[in-house]
Amino acid sequence: MKLTHGYYHLIAILTVAIWGLTFIATKVLINHGLTPQEIFFYRFLIAYIGIWAISPKHLFADNLKDELWLVAGGVFGGSLYFFTENTALGITQASNVAFIICTAPLLTTILSLLFYKSEKATKGLIYGSLLALIGVGLVVFNGSVVLKLSPVGDLLTLLAALSWAFYSLVIKRMTGRYPTVFITRKIFFYGVLTILPAFLLHPLQPDFDVLLQPLVLSNLLFLAVLASLICYILWNVVLKQLGTMRASNYIYLNPLVTMVASVLILHEQITWITLMGAACIILGVYLAEKK
Repeated sequence: MKLTHGYYHLIAILTVAIWGLTFIATKVLINHGLTPQEIFFYRFLIAYIGIWAISPKHLFADNLKDELWLVAGGVFGGSLYFFTENTALGITQASNVAFIICTAPLLTTILSLLFYKSEKATKGLIYGSLLALIGVGLVVFNGSVVLKLSPVGDLLTLLAALSWAFYSLVIKRMTGRYPTVFITRKIFFYGVLTILPAFLLHPLQPDFDVLLQPLVLSNLLFLAVLASLICYILWNVVLKQLGTMRASNYIYLNPLVTMVASVLILHEQITWITLMGAACIILGVYLAEKK
């Protein structure tokens, strides 16, 4: 299906909006006793099983080199990203994680300029990215600038952001060579495969009485089917059509969606600082995407 260019921007916004809601589903699952590793494992496993219905049926890439690139995609966009981010949440402040993880677009831009000579960064993209990042800081910290460093947790979060930036480069390399759905299926498979060593420390012990509870099952299916299976396919399409740098800038909208969800679902209060931050994010993303 061919779409006009503007529709891919709308798809990017919709995808990031859905990802902005995943923290609520993840929080529900953690409150029911699931570990971050278990949540990721079930999420990607269900998505992997589901994608077989629409994916090309050949098992491997055309050559070993491409297959290894897809392994890297499963690590950077799956197991390493989620493991480092979720582990960091248990070590450092959530506000630190939320802010540092949003450096991913900036890191993606830097890596794209280093590895792909064809990529060019306009002034609008650079200034827009920095303005959006300032907006993220205002929304996340909400005026409570109490600097509370946790070197291990903050470094793990930075590693997660860097991991997502490398994932974007892997997808850029693979798109055009293979169908998007095939690439996404391989990402899910290698994501599941490479998270297994984490269970050597904390063995996987499925509790079906918990997993089959309606609230747990519905949130798990939301993460697996909508936030993973559908959104990963859509995001990989967006990366192909808009380019890694322009597409990645929409990640700055993530805290904005989280803020709105917190107000509507958790009944949190909006301050003038968060509104100012929201305005900076919107204006920054607009400047970055404007030709």
